[in-house]
Formats: sequence, C-alpha cells, structure tokens
Amino acid sequence: MANKLWEKNYEINKEIERFTVGRDRDMDLYLAKYDVLGSMAHITMLQSIGLLETGELRQLLDELKTIYATAERGEFIIEDGIEDVHSQVELMLTRRLGDMGKKIHSGRSRNDQVLVDLKLFTRHELMNVAELVSQLFDELLQKSNQYREVLMPGYTHLQIAMPSSFGLWFGAYAESLCDDMLFLQAAFKMTNRNPLGSAAGYGSSFPLNRQMTTDLLGFDTMNYNVVYAQMGRGKTERNVGFALATIAGTLAKMAFDACLFNSQNFSFVKLPKECTTGSSIMPHKKNPDVFELIRAKCNKLQAMPQQVTLIMNNLPVGYFRDLQIIKEVFLPAFDELKDCLSMCAYIINKMEVNRHILDNPMYDPMFSVEEVNRLAAAGMPFRDAYKKVGLDIEAGSFTPDKNLHHTHEGSMGNLCNDRIQALMNSVLEGFNFEKVLTAEKQLLAL
Repeated sequence: MANKLWEKNYEINKEIERFTVGRDRDMDLYLAKYDVLGSMAHITMLQSIGLLETGELRQLLDELKTIYATAERGEFIIEDGIEDVHSQVELMLTRRLGDMGKKIHSGRSRNDQVLVDLKLFTRHELMNVAELVSQLFDELLQKSNQYREVLMPGYTHLQIAMPSSFGLWFGAYAESLCDDMLFLQAAFKMTNRNPLGSAAGYGSSFPLNRQMTTDLLGFDTMNYNVVYAQMGRGKTERNVGFALATIAGTLAKMAFDACLFNSQNFSFVKLPKECTTGSSIMPHKKNPDVFELIRAKCNKLQAMPQQVTLIMNNLPVGYFRDLQIIKEVFLPAFDELKDCLSMCAYIINKMEVNRHILDNPMYDPMFSVEEVNRLAAAGMPFRDAYKKVGLDIEAGSFTPDKNLHHTHEGSMGNLCNDRIQALMNSVLEGFNFEKVLTAEKQLLAL
C-alpha cells in the first residue's frame, strides 16, 4: 500500500523527499493526539450523513481511542517512510481494520486536517500557559502583600529617584500579567474556531455537518468561510505568537530586575542558592544563571511572531508549503515559555528581600520629593520648595523624613492588590476552558 496519502504510480526522488519533509515528522509528534481527536469528530459526523455505517464508526472510534492512549503515553511514533502524522494514523487504522481505515479521509484534506490539529494543540497549550501565568501571578501578589511595608529605591535613568516598595515592585509584575492574559484570551478565542470541513480551502461536495464537528470538538464557533479558514494558517500562529511574546516581555523585564537587584552593588534581594551557579576560579560567585537564561529565552520568544510573519508574508490565497516551516518556530515555543514561567514562580516563591536597604545614607536624596511636597502643603510655593530642598542637598544639610504617607489608589500605601486579583479572576473566567474540557471528555467517551 502507499505510504503517502497523495502517492500515485511513480516514486519521488529521495533527496527531494528528504528536503520537502524536512522536520515535519518530528513536529507532527506534537499533534498526534489532536489528530486523533479531529478524526474522531470527523468520522462521527460522516456516520451521521451516511458515509459510514454505525458498525464501522464503532470499530474506528475504538481503534482511534487506542491510538490516542498511545500518544498520551508518549509512545506514538511516525515510522520511517511515513510522511506525517495523518498518514501514520491512517496506516495504523488500515493495519487493524483494512479498507475501513481508508474511509476516514472522506470530505477532508490534509489542509483542514492539519489546521484542526494545530488549533486543538494550540488551545490546549494556551490553557497550560494560562494556568502557569496564574500560578506566577499568585506568587507575585503574595510577595507584594508580604513585603508591602518594605521600602526600596525607585529609579529613573538608573538614577536614584523616589521611594518605592517591594509591594509595588512585585505587584507591578502581577498587574502586568493581567494585561498579558488579555492578549492570551484574545488569542484563545481566535484559535477556538473550527476549520474542519474547509478541506483544501474550497469546501466539499459532501453534505458535511460542520456545526456537528464544531460542537463535538468544543469550539466556540467555526471558521465560516472556507477560504478564510485556510487563510488562517499562519495568522493564528502569528496572533498566538504575539500573546506569548507579551508574556515573555514581562518575564524578561522581571528577570533583568532580579539579576540587577541580586548583585552586590544593589543587594536588594537574595535568590535561592539552588537557582544560582558558581565560578570555576572565583569561590565567592553565585551567578543568577536561571534568570539570565529566562531573559535570553524570553527575548528569543519575542522574535517568534516576526519569524512567523516573515514566513507567511505576501502569500496569496490558498495553501503553500512555506506554511510547513511555521511549525518549527511555533510548536516548541510553548514548552520554552512554560519552562520560564515555572522557573519564575519557583524563584519568586523562595526569593528573600533585604529589609534594611534604606539604612544606607546614599539613598537619602530620594526622599527629596517628599520634603518638597511637605513644604508645598504647608504653603510654600512649589518652585521655592523645590529650590530650597535642592540647595539643602548640595550643602549636605538635607535630613530626610522617611515616614511616608501615600494613600491614593495604586500607591505604596494603597496597593489595590484586591482589585488586581479581581482583574485576573475576571480575565481567567473569560476563557471558558470548561467547555473545551467537557467536549473533549465526551468525545473520548463515544
């Protein structure tokens, strides 16, 4: 039998085959169990429109569940000479069920098959990313509340500027993740639309029930226009890439802060010793390698949407093999970001804070604005107060008052962490993950 779904009565040059297949077989291992889920929904629909017998559906579903379990255990392989995950699944079915296994491809193309695989994979990974973002958010907010009273210097232009606090610093990154999650939610909603039934981008003469597969797979809606469904290849990955890059940007910035604040020149925080490494010649060194790698990995992730854009840019309507290369950029990105999120949550949980930073008089000038404001509140014109305090600092006679009274919303005395928590809760509820999980569970129970 043919090993390729498109094979005819001639053999392709082996070097051409090697070049065109590329890394696709390795990348398709990410998609194996989702290819099975898509096939289960598709053949259930085929039976409903009379293209499969009830008995055939039962046998096919049972075999597909077995293949799904193999993929879940990480034991699914694409054999030598087999082109992709779709060919491998169909081969496994025909080995067990004969020609019946060949019937699963009626009414679809590898184009909409890979589209639905990618969407099912992506929404599952977005759920995992959202969970890890939520865990990091919880650690940051807990630390913000724990150290809400501990002051630290705030900087502009890397110059000592005004008083800040660890409550503000940790809380700032927590709120940043709330905005990042809005991007993630938008990416999830754009992803969670069903392309199955668009075939090669122009539909099918079979009377397919696309709403049925949409419901079976737990999609919110379908990609209605079949041409647009195919145009979404690359666009989905780019949009999701921007969402992942937004989270990565927050992590990279936080990692830079942590590396800076951990250095001896600052000594604001102490990283867990198990998250540092030593030097081969300097016995005193405790290098913040984990955060440095997070910074580099997250900076690399921020390039991913541009890579996808450059691969897909200027392609006209229809499928082109260029799109295959996007998998190599896109699919591994989730594991890299998930690793970074997990590492950040672990380190933040164990990070220790220096409660005595401001004992050093070098930080006294950062209280100058507080003194200017105190004089202005007492009736002195602001510009006169500004000049007086500036002259006192130059003369060495400025004595700071470190008793601060910041009360407005979002200031160090009123962090609004309860509102930030409510914001995150609201965003998380907007995903409606339960619908997806319920649909997949019910599909596997057929």
